[in-house]
Order: sequence, then structure tokens, then C-alpha cells
Amino acid sequence: MNEKFKNIPVDDDTKIIFESTMKFEENDILYQKWFWDGIYGESIIFIADDVKHLNDDKLKKYVAMSDMVENKDKVTVGQRRDEYVFASFNFKTE
Repeated sequence: MNEKFKNIPVDDDTKIIFESTMKFEENDILYQKWFWDGIYGESIIFIADDVKHLNDDKLKKYVAMSDMVENKDKVTVGQRRDEYVFASFNFKTE
């Protein structure tokens, strides 16, 4: 499964604290904890084809059903980059 996520783009000023491949229901995902510009957060990165049937609002609701998400109303879909879709949550400032 790691091969699927070998080309994940990372902004130069983002520090990845932890990442692991896992399953989110039937989908292979990459889970990340990160730090950027004074903000800690978490992301679930999907293969775009796996969630192409979900618009941003539906994807937010899909991710929010996870026990990993602390505030169900604060899920963002910030990036749909080529073959990947990023959903982020659990934002905390320093």
C-alpha cells in the first residue's frame, strides 16, 4: 500500500510529525500529523479515484464520522492535488 502514496506533495514549510498508511472503511489512506505556521493538524489523504464520487461537503461528512476527528464541524477539504485528496482536522495552535 505504501507505493500508492509515494508521491504525496509536502509544502517546504510543513513538518510531518507522524504518518502511517491504513484503511478508512474500504479505502487505502495515508494518515498524517503535521505542523505548519504555528498550527498542528491531522490529515487523511485519499487516492482521488477512490473518492471522486464525493464532493467536498460529502467528503467532510465522510471523514467526520471517524473517531479520530474531535470536532466534527471542523473538517476541511483543502487540496485536491492530481491523484490525491486531502481532508484535514483537529487543528490546534501552539
